[in-house]
Amino acid sequence: MNLFLCILAVLSGNDDSGQLSSWYVFSCLGFYPVCPGSAEYALGIPAFDKIVLHLENGRTFTIVRKKSCKIGFTLNGRRLPRPFLSHKNLVAGRRLVFLCPEPSALK
Repeated sequence: MNLFLCILAVLSGNDDSGQLSSWYVFSCLGFYPVCPGSAEYALGIPAFDKIVLHLENGRTFTIVRKKSCKIGFTLNGRRLPRPFLSHKNLVAGRRLVFLCPEPSALK
């Protein structure tokens, strides 16, 4: 099976069947499923100050980026012990806060 052909029936720009696009969207959200099949997402830094995901189950998952002297993550007000988010917490409709220093402070 040949997935990347030079014909009009394939994705414009050869998007790796959506892999590159999904990586970009996850990166903008501030988390990424590093290990396929795992129920955990590794946390990074979101591209926006606030993101609200409206989930299929009717709940919302809110992502907030706040300026802080220290790097850290809280989920519903509780500090996460490590930079990972479980899928269970994602679909439960929680509030994830990224505590991030100013970009100039990271240099």
